[in-house]
Amino acid sequence: MKEKFYRFMYGRNGVDNLSRFLTFVALALVVLQLILGNFIPTVASVFWYLAIIILVYAYVRIFSKNLNKRRTENSKFLRLKGRIVSFFKNKKERTAQRHDYSFFKCPSCKAMLRVPKRKGKVRITCRKCGTAFERKT
Repeated sequence: MKEKFYRFMYGRNGVDNLSRFLTFVALALVVLQLILGNFIPTVASVFWYLAIIILVYAYVRIFSKNLNKRRTENSKFLRLKGRIVSFFKNKKERTAQRHDYSFFKCPSCKAMLRVPKRKGKVRITCRKCGTAFERKT
């Protein structure tokens, strides 16, 4: 039986990060539908149908034989996920360092620059583009 499943899945996409994420989103929508079912039945039914559509799409991706298209979709998802994760990671790091450092954006290239606090008016030079500007810390 195991070998038959392996032969069936040969040449198919299988479970990747995007299909795993879609499955979890569908599960979360089903849980929300169960919670809201007694209070707001119309919203609950919308959540139910949306969960079914997302789950069907996830399984279409899993059993698809168009590997190039599925890999492209997965890489776009991973890039988006990486940007979101790094945004919140940077926010967390800045929050942890806010007592000792001030953060400024470079006016020309928009890079985030870290300067020690309580130094008065300082001249900041951007390491990325070389632009110099003054700010009070």
